[in-house]
Amino acid sequence: MSNLHIRRTAGALGAEISGVDLSQNLEDVTVAEIRAAFVEHQVIFFRDQTLTPDQQLAFGRRFGPLNIHPYVAGMADHPEVMEVIKEPADRVNFGGGWHSDMSFLEHPSIASILYAVQLPDYGGDTLFASQAAAYEALTPGLRATLETLNAVHSAGREYSSSGHSAQKRSSMNVAEAEGATGEFIHPVVLTHPETGRKALYVNPAFTMKIEGWSTRESKPLLDFLFEHCRSERFTTRFVWAPGSVAFWDNRSVWHYALNDYPGQRRHMRRVTVDADPERYVGAMRLARAS
Repeated sequence: MSNLHIRRTAGALGAEISGVDLSQNLEDVTVAEIRAAFVEHQVIFFRDQTLTPDQQLAFGRRFGPLNIHPYVAGMADHPEVMEVIKEPADRVNFGGGWHSDMSFLEHPSIASILYAVQLPDYGGDTLFASQAAAYEALTPGLRATLETLNAVHSAGREYSSSGHSAQKRSSMNVAEAEGATGEFIHPVVLTHPETGRKALYVNPAFTMKIEGWSTRESKPLLDFLFEHCRSERFTTRFVWAPGSVAFWDNRSVWHYALNDYPGQRRHMRRVTVDADPERYVGAMRLARAS
């Protein structure tokens, strides 16, 4: 048994974990306990870490293969590591709207691990919202209806020339996706493969419409869901400090990077974990055994 201490941060989701140095080669049982906490709490936080890009990559790989973003270039010698930077002169931040990372892919990434390198003197917090709690708060009739629906996801709007993310080209190597992106279909209600818990799987950044519906027909339902899903009762807020790490489940969590620190620099590093079902099954067995 490891020395992990886990403290919940909010009722809907979130837990802060202490008693572990993520820069080390962690024992399998410790990784399994971290994975179990990640699955249970949906987003987990660590403080006072010191991670090189290589160490962050090594930690991320304990949970699955790592993703290389199709539109944002990673570090030259570490393509899986995305540097998320807002310079003092920038007016737009990256991730400044509610979304689920990488839902625009045919096989979306399951998790993101964000590490704080440099922070502003104030502001720059990140909000997280449980889409499992949002689903469970709906009426049985609407839940049953939504479970019959699929939605169309695409990066085209967010990474087009006028999209929010594409506007970060000034201080991040972000490519425009206009004409280069596809559309992929995902269920509106996603069942978590480890817990069986159901969650809404639509988001304002990348969900275009309901499959088989027109954009106009889809808008009232999606607008209702987007408003519902960001309700304060489903959220937790993380106040960053240098060396902090947030590790969240993209299958059941939205997040929102606040842009409330004008004229200051914010520098984060992100790795994104793709699915590896065999590794998850073995790790969850080990966590239960411990």
